[in-house]
Amino acid sequence: MGDNILRVGIVAGEASGDILAAGLIKELKQRYPNAIFEGIAGPKMLAQGCHSLFEMEELSVMGLIEVLPKLRRLLYIRKSVLQHFLNNPPDVFIGVDAPDFNLALEGKLKAHKIKTVHYVSPTVWAWREKRIFKIAKATNLVLSIFPFEKQVYDKHNIPCEFVGHTMADDIDITPDIAKARKSLNIQDTQTVLAVLPGSRKREVDTLLDIFIKAALLLKPSLENFKVVIPVVNRQRKAQVDDYIRQNLPDLDIQIVIGHARDVMIASNAVLLASGTATLEAMLCKKNMVAAYKLSELTYQMMKWLYKAKYFTLPNVLANEKLIPELLQDDVNPQTIANLLLPMLKDKDSEAQKALLKKFESLHKSLSKGADKQAALAVSQLIEAK
Repeated sequence: MGDNILRVGIVAGEASGDILAAGLIKELKQRYPNAIFEGIAGPKMLAQGCHSLFEMEELSVMGLIEVLPKLRRLLYIRKSVLQHFLNNPPDVFIGVDAPDFNLALEGKLKAHKIKTVHYVSPTVWAWREKRIFKIAKATNLVLSIFPFEKQVYDKHNIPCEFVGHTMADDIDITPDIAKARKSLNIQDTQTVLAVLPGSRKREVDTLLDIFIKAALLLKPSLENFKVVIPVVNRQRKAQVDDYIRQNLPDLDIQIVIGHARDVMIASNAVLLASGTATLEAMLCKKNMVAAYKLSELTYQMMKWLYKAKYFTLPNVLANEKLIPELLQDDVNPQTIANLLLPMLKDKDSEAQKALLKKFESLHKSLSKGADKQAALAVSQLIEAK
């Protein structure tokens, strides 16, 4: 560190990466109080003082085909970020998830003798396993959030540290439901369905209508029924508001910006887009139905490429079907309502209690002090000669 000020390049591509990166920045600041952080940042990273060269929302694209309309802009952003870091070399660059964007960036920076870290292993255990060699070429270190991932890297002698997941550290083993309900002004007598149609515009466009129609099917069977929708930012709130204004569903709906965790804890069950939110719902000890719809071409390609048995994180972690996971045509209001009704009506069944025990065990396996472990691994890399 020539000027004794640590310079850290860091890029996150979506809300879940923003959480991980913000926790890592906070811990690195404890070790290096004068450190400078810059790259592409979400609101939590910005709150930690990270300077953002572009808005993180621009990177929030999912799917093999869905990325094509935005490819030119994404390539421009990556080229601009690369040039910025070549002109102003950081002591370390950390790509947080977003592998399609970050790995190419990391590879070019590493070729210029800049140390690189990839935080959150790409799903090499599920599809495109040969990517592991590209990862090895692009990075000095991988930080994995799930225990089974490190075994894959160890097999190929690729530096990898299992750090656990920051959400497992942040969420109590037994969450306080009464406190969460009070914070959201939800009555004890209300039956609450948390609805999370995703953090990306396309996800909300695809899933919100189906999720609301499923809730409408549930309403006649449930007393004092309420739907709470936490949204990741004001753009998503405007999108949900527009849908409700146009469709006027006959439901008690509350929309909250942020506070997704409180909403999940306060709920009786969760209906959500598959992704990191399924892990958070599991850590909140909530039964759930997870759903996802890809473009038809992406779906057909993924059928050939994806080799894991499950696609939702609770099921992948347990290597068994703990929660219903729906894809494509199975994502329809009636199927969803049929699955959710027993979760909402039979809250204290033996099956529910057994499920929560399994969630608890998985929670403990991921609670390792992730922010501190990640910061320690990064600092060891920085200081290694």
